[in-house]
Amino acid sequence: MGDMEQFDQDFYSSGYYVDDQAEAVASTYDDWGGRHPEYPQNGTEAMMPGILDQSIEQSYTGHVFQPQRGEAGTLGGTDADYYEEEPPLLEELGINFDHIWQKTMTVLNPFKPADGSIMNETDLTGPILFCITLGVNLLMAGKVHFGYIYGISAMSCLGVYLLLNMMSSLAVSCGCVASILGYCLLPMVVLSAFAVFVSLQGYLGTLLALLVVGWCSMSASKIFISTLAMEDQQLLVAYPCALLYGVFALLTVF
Repeated sequence: MGDMEQFDQDFYSSGYYVDDQAEAVASTYDDWGGRHPEYPQNGTEAMMPGILDQSIEQSYTGHVFQPQRGEAGTLGGTDADYYEEEPPLLEELGINFDHIWQKTMTVLNPFKPADGSIMNETDLTGPILFCITLGVNLLMAGKVHFGYIYGISAMSCLGVYLLLNMMSSLAVSCGCVASILGYCLLPMVVLSAFAVFVSLQGYLGTLLALLVVGWCSMSASKIFISTLAMEDQQLLVAYPCALLYGVFALLTVF
């Protein structure tokens, strides 16, 4: 026992006193306002230093995650200037109603000269509309031929495209061929609308069908020769077009 008491006295004789150290730590804690100078007060300051700085908050007048735009969409301007520079939606989609009207008038008047610059465009708005209208007219007459219309249109566009590329020295795109053939389908659409009210299975119907086939084929060949500079080959171009529109005439009449 004597040895243990001597060991305890030797251990605590180093001059270190717990009470004095506690008072020193408490005094330092009070001097720094209740927090250690090397550590932030809360977790927000530790993870994002300077985010709560009042000078930064006062100098920034914008919105977080919403950058301002400048001229022509650059940073620093207004959104009104940016949207004024945007082109119209129809122009981005390639829809020009002025060109659609000019092509329609060219088809309705077979003797009107065609503008090659306008016709050499891949505009499928009018052709798709005419094909749908033709299918609806046939449906109103009790004929469901939507599949035939789309299938014959696709195969005929491919065939005429290959034929024109072999006959002409100028290259033509498949979209341009589809656009021209689709626009020249307009007289056939008028015939199908007439077939809703009057039966075409007779002499009158046959005569009207032949007239419309010639109308469509002459309009298509006129546009093709003006676009591809094939003035001396109109009859050769009109023949395959007549075969194509003859098939549509058979669908309309029978």
